[in-house]
Amino acid sequence: MYDINEIRKDFPILNIQINGKPNTFLDTAASAQKPQCVIDTLVRVYSGTYANVHRGSYYLSEQITGLYEQAREIIKTFINAASSHEIIYTRNATEAFNLIAYSWGRNFLKTGDEVLISEAEHHANLIPWQILRDELGIKLKIFKIANDGSYIEDEYLKLLNEKTKLVSVTAMSNVLGTVFPIKKMVSQAHKVGALFAVDACQYAVHRQIDVQDWDCDFLAFSGHKTYGPSGVGVLYGKMSVLEQMLPYQVGGDMVDTVSFEHTTYALPPSRFEAGTPAIVDAIALGSALKYMMNIGWARLEAHEQDLIVYASQQLQEIAGLKIIGTAPDKGGVFSFDLNGIHAQDVAFILDKEGVSIRTGHHCAEPLVKRMGYNSLARASIGLYTSREDIDRFIQALYKVSSFF
Repeated sequence: MYDINEIRKDFPILNIQINGKPNTFLDTAASAQKPQCVIDTLVRVYSGTYANVHRGSYYLSEQITGLYEQAREIIKTFINAASSHEIIYTRNATEAFNLIAYSWGRNFLKTGDEVLISEAEHHANLIPWQILRDELGIKLKIFKIANDGSYIEDEYLKLLNEKTKLVSVTAMSNVLGTVFPIKKMVSQAHKVGALFAVDACQYAVHRQIDVQDWDCDFLAFSGHKTYGPSGVGVLYGKMSVLEQMLPYQVGGDMVDTVSFEHTTYALPPSRFEAGTPAIVDAIALGSALKYMMNIGWARLEAHEQDLIVYASQQLQEIAGLKIIGTAPDKGGVFSFDLNGIHAQDVAFILDKEGVSIRTGHHCAEPLVKRMGYNSLARASIGLYTSREDIDRFIQALYKVSSFF
């Protein structure tokens, strides 16, 4: 049984009030709140175990190195990677995609090669390829999605060909909630010889990942969205691909040997982890992912599916409200327009009612404009979201409507 009341007790910030009202936090898609176990990990490590990793032969360094590498093993389990050596710590998914573009793209793409993305991509999975297009003369192709946000296989296959060297697609849209059929798309990409990168930032919060089953070549997600700290993220890469890539940054701890004449690089993942990392944040990310796995994916997904149906039904009853993105099997993201009222005004009134939502283009400006808007309001759920949260959200939206 999924006991939402017990789970909410694990998140101390949910106990505070916003403008004298219960904290109705509906912005998990931007950044998730943190369970007490993550907060405790941060305090415990900084208080009693902190030192630098990999470089000391003393007790504290050995202890924290063990915790740091244990977290890498947890991440490996979380996404079912074949080896922990395929797990690279980054600052976030944005850095992960920049790493792919710099270390793989600059060395393996040439003029005329094609990179294929969807209309639904976050800026972090768009701009790096634009830069390579301008620098290297590659072609950036973008396949269309439907007006309701649905994936269109024919549009994907129309642009997928032997010139495609990389497909890079979100597993779940942060604006529309659309879930892309990654496993099938990977198989189709591999048939034409292309690699496949997955932006799993939204998907990792809501559904179980299996990189071996998907057979993707890269996958990235951010710690702060998966109930962990900010400042740490993950890039997964197949070892056969990572071994061919040059470093993204250089400095300490990513080398094998160094002389004034020549430097050789360490094997992955160390090759891509220059400098002192976000040690404690990485360890706390491990705690966050364990927390999610201990709840159980079946229970978590069933709870969120119930909320998606519950919220969708109530939103559809509000006169003048249009949900942007209604693809079948969508995730827990609700972008919407309410009677043409500016999203910022909607959010301002909701905040007075203790309801936190997001506004703007959500770092996916081309997608928001493709859907016909310059700015959208967005509510998003997490594992701590309750039906009562949805009720307060709906009541607040009726209040917005009464003001205009």
